[in-house]
Amino acid sequence: MSTVMDQFAWLHGKPTVTASLKSMPEDFMVNEDLGFDFCGTGEHFMVKIRKVGENTKYVVNELAKACGVTSRQVSRAGLKDRHAVTEQWLSVHLPGKADPDLTEFVATHPGIDVLETTRHDKKLRPGDLKGNQFILRLRDVSDLAEAEKRFALIQEQGVPNYFGEQRFGHNGNNVVKARAWGNNEFRVRDKSKRSFYLSAARSWLFNLVVSARLDKGLLTTPLLGDCLAVPNRHDCTLVESIDDTLLADLHAGRCAITAPLVGDNALPTKADAEAFELSIIDQEPALLALIRDNRMRHERRTLVLKPEAMTWKIENNDIIVSFALPAGCFATSVMREVIVNDENKDGDHENIDQ
Repeated sequence: MSTVMDQFAWLHGKPTVTASLKSMPEDFMVNEDLGFDFCGTGEHFMVKIRKVGENTKYVVNELAKACGVTSRQVSRAGLKDRHAVTEQWLSVHLPGKADPDLTEFVATHPGIDVLETTRHDKKLRPGDLKGNQFILRLRDVSDLAEAEKRFALIQEQGVPNYFGEQRFGHNGNNVVKARAWGNNEFRVRDKSKRSFYLSAARSWLFNLVVSARLDKGLLTTPLLGDCLAVPNRHDCTLVESIDDTLLADLHAGRCAITAPLVGDNALPTKADAEAFELSIIDQEPALLALIRDNRMRHERRTLVLKPEAMTWKIENNDIIVSFALPAGCFATSVMREVIVNDENKDGDHENIDQ
C-alpha cells in the first residue's frame, strides 16, 4: 500500500522485502534516554512509567489525577507512540508535598506500570531528551538475506533523516490542514492542532529538500554555501570551498550537511546551497506563509541519520533489530529503507519522537 512517504526518495533504493511491524505492541519497544541524572531532591516528583497501548497524553492526564494536580503540572520530555511498549519519565510539580502513593493508579490502569520514582529540582520540558533506544521485531520477513543486506548498508551509510509518517497524520492530513490554514481557508484556535500543523509544515519542507538532494546525488556531497553542523557546537559553519579536507571531515563524521527547518528569518545558507533550498521550499507557498505568519524561528537538521549501536538477529522468519537514535529522529524512517510495511494502517500515532 502506498503511503504519504512514497514521494520521498530512498537512499538504498525502494525495498522489496515485506514484513509486519507493530503487529502487536511488543514488536515496537522504546526506552527513553534523558542523558542526565536526577539530583534526588526537589519539588518535582519524577515517575518512570512503562506503558502498553496508551498514548503519552492519556498517561499524563491519569497520573495528574492520581497525584491530585492538574495536567498542566505534569510534564514530559517527549511523546511516545501508543502502539508500542515504551518507557519514559514524567515529572509532577509537587512543592511541599510528600510523594503520592501510586498503588491504586497502577492497579486501575493495566496498560501502565510505574518502574521508578525519585525527585529533581527541575521539571522535564519537551526536548529534554538525548534520544531513544529501540528494539523492533519484524515478523514474517519475506527475504531474510535481503533484509540483512539492507541493515548492513544502513549501519555503514545511514538513512535520509526524514521526519516519519507519524508527523504528517493519517494520509498526510496534517499537511493538508496546514496548507489550508496557510491559505486562510480556516482558523486554528486549538493549541494542540496548531502545534501539529506547524510542525507538519516545517517537517514536510525539510523532507522535500532532503529528497531533492538525494535525487540529485547531493545527500553526502556538499554545495558551496552549505550549512554544516559540527558536534558540540550550536552554530553552523558555511562551506566556502570544497576540498579533500572537507570531504574527509564529512566522511569521518566531524561535520554534517544540514537542511532547513524553515522559519520567518532568512536561510543561513549561501550561494549554490541557498539557491537549491529556495527552489524547493518556494514550491509550497502556503506552508511558507503559515510558518512565517506564526513567527517560527529557523533551525537546521542533518540530512543523514546513522543509527547507533545497531545489531540484529534472526529468529525463524523474524528479525529482531535494536539501535539508538537522537531525540527527534524516527525509527520508522530507518525501517522504511528495509521493508515495505503498512505501519500507519490505524492512523493513530503520536506526533513526536518516533
